[in-house]
Amino acid sequence: MMALNIKKGSSSHAAYDLRDPNANVEERHTLAVIVENEPGVLARVIGLFSGRGYNIDSLTVAETDHEGHLSRITIVTSGTPEVIEQIKAQLGRIVTVHDVHDLTSEGPSVERELGLFKVTGAGDQRVEALRIAEIFRANVVDSTLKSFVFEITGAPEKLDAFADLMRPLGLSDQARTGVAALARGV
Repeated sequence: MMALNIKKGSSSHAAYDLRDPNANVEERHTLAVIVENEPGVLARVIGLFSGRGYNIDSLTVAETDHEGHLSRITIVTSGTPEVIEQIKAQLGRIVTVHDVHDLTSEGPSVERELGLFKVTGAGDQRVEALRIAEIFRANVVDSTLKSFVFEITGAPEKLDAFADLMRPLGLSDQARTGVAALARGV
């Protein structure tokens, strides 16, 4: 690793802001991994990430072929292009992995996430929460005199924006499914 030649007192910025401008930038990638549906497969896939210090931003798993005993693991992760390539290669080496698709680099894809948001409040806050929910096309799935539970589906950024707007109105709890994604077209 190359040492930084910085003269003492030459910068008022923190050291972590002194990145090489020519270095690769971290990218967010959505990976679809087709695996055998058997005990321990998910642990092996997740172990690959934790053992190498890679972060998982979102993870969803479901059986997609009952007859063929196959499941689909959708993983959203971030890293430099080299790290993403290394993750895909290492996933492909796991015996129970049948296929690895990088939906981000293979072309357009559709990503959706489901979220449940509990908003607690009274008076004008309740009215405002309902107004915002209508704008976001969120459904009220539970209502009491003191709270609402909203259900919303969309891109992760949409759910983030909804949560940000509901926070000052009394967002008290949330549950999110993680990203489900498919490639577009044929």
